[in-house]
Amino acid sequence: MCPERPQRLQAGAGLPVALFVITVLALLVIGLAQLQESSSKSVSLQIQSQRAFFAAESGAQVLVADLLAEAGEDPLNGPSMSQQIIFSGASGLVGCTANVEYSVGSGGATVTSYGICGDGTPEEARRIVEVRLR
Repeated sequence: MCPERPQRLQAGAGLPVALFVITVLALLVIGLAQLQESSSKSVSLQIQSQRAFFAAESGAQVLVADLLAEAGEDPLNGPSMSQQIIFSGASGLVGCTANVEYSVGSGGATVTSYGICGDGTPEEARRIVEVRLR
């Protein structure tokens, strides 16, 4: 019932269009995957940075508490000292350390705490907290 058309007159654009659509979708998926990976690395670094800050803050608090317990009312007369606190157990600071230094100067005493989370990898974070005592 239908007249047959010769093969040479049939021109189809289906294959080039399908290849174009597949290519565009593949590029879109690759771009989204890279964006997701970059976003997850950023969040991981932010969390590690917060952990380092909390480690430094906790280390400073521990040393100030020790100074107040040892010196009583006047922690400003003690000798300079330093200590390392390694966080372990069930805390959120597992794998973090705080290197804490106490020094007495003319304007009062200073507690400097260096919080470090990570083990030398690119995800390692370091933060410093300084507390002045008068």
